[in-house]
Amino acid sequence: MTVFGVDAVEAAAESTVAELLVGPKDIVTPLARERARERGITIIVGSSRSGGGTPSPPTVRNGSAPTPVCPGAPAFRRPRSNGFQAPLPPLRPPAPALYRRGAPLDPAVAPAVLHRPRSTPPSQVASSKSVHRVVVVGAGHVGMITAMKLAEANIIEEVVLVDIADGLAAGIALDLTHSTALLGFDTKVRGVTRLADAGVADYVVITAGRARQPGMSRTDLVEVNAGIVGGLARDAAAVSPNTVLLIVTNPLDEMTHHAWQASGLPAERVIGMAGVLDSSRFQALTGLATHSAPSDVSALALGSHGDEMVIPLSQARVAGTSISQTLAQGAVAALVDRARNSGAEVVGLLKSGSAFFAPGASAARMVLAMATDSDEVIAATVRARGQYGISDGYVGLPTKLGRGGLKEIVELPLAEDELAEVRTAAARISERVLGLEKATVAS
Repeated sequence: MTVFGVDAVEAAAESTVAELLVGPKDIVTPLARERARERGITIIVGSSRSGGGTPSPPTVRNGSAPTPVCPGAPAFRRPRSNGFQAPLPPLRPPAPALYRRGAPLDPAVAPAVLHRPRSTPPSQVASSKSVHRVVVVGAGHVGMITAMKLAEANIIEEVVLVDIADGLAAGIALDLTHSTALLGFDTKVRGVTRLADAGVADYVVITAGRARQPGMSRTDLVEVNAGIVGGLARDAAAVSPNTVLLIVTNPLDEMTHHAWQASGLPAERVIGMAGVLDSSRFQALTGLATHSAPSDVSALALGSHGDEMVIPLSQARVAGTSISQTLAQGAVAALVDRARNSGAEVVGLLKSGSAFFAPGASAARMVLAMATDSDEVIAATVRARGQYGISDGYVGLPTKLGRGGLKEIVELPLAEDELAEVRTAAARISERVLGLEKATVAS
């Protein structure tokens, strides 16, 4: 009887045969089996390793000439009879048990950004984080999901929830902290009642405001939420003059423009969230309609977060194929319409309150895109400076985000009608912003 370990598997991996021949009484350690599956090595069990009672000298076949290997290593041969067991299929991804024993960790098991060796001194943990602090204002459902997703990413030293309701932010923060061991992150999570107590932040996400109720449009929320968002934007800029503001509060387009004016921050550092959310909704609905994975659907929602939402179908793809070749024109139009009204559909089903899972995840996605200096093209509400023929004003456009907010507005080759719709959306948003400014002055 011979015990075969990881060394035997590694020797097999270096040969051209990639097979491990063992006897029926031999033992292959569990770790060796895991390593064999990872490396694609076939373990073959035969009735005899050499045809007799004494094992033949172990060899590794390289081409036609057998090469002796170290004593105690197994022989690697192709099957010579039907008595051999069927090879085990490769294990994908590699077994995480290997990492527990100190072997290199494959990214398919867990991205390095989410894990660190337990031996890392606590004093070095903070220095490994790429972002010092993110503040989420509003500890309602959207704020709670945003904070959770940001904390789980494990690239931020501290996430701070802010809410005027006494104990609400602190309670949610403590609850999230209780999940750190379960979910494998060590982000600090804190809750306070005043934005000034949160501390200087790299990013401030504003979700606070009145939620939409059944029968209400986003425009109905303009005046009440303008007072909330404007005050918070001013406070955030005062506490963190170098921060990036991400606006989530509805009506999104008007609130983003209002926050920019109230804060006095450069337009590149005041961004609205909705394009990521609307794009995700369209991807999900298209995935259901085409029986495809939503991740196989490529599309961007531009224009406004409302009636003037524009999905350029010339850019939309399902598994690399133009959506117009995948679905009938009427079916595509129905998907666009449903995506445009998905927020109202959720509100109607809930009866009280509005969507929060997808909006919270979308806000976190945008912060993480900025924090990691991502080059991915995502839709965001930003201030145009001539791009797409829009001279000024906030509107949803394709962007690249970076550590300091808006890095680039990406100009895609839109069809003429799509370009016209985006320009119309920008004009309508400007009209509503002007109405908001007049109402604010009058009050």
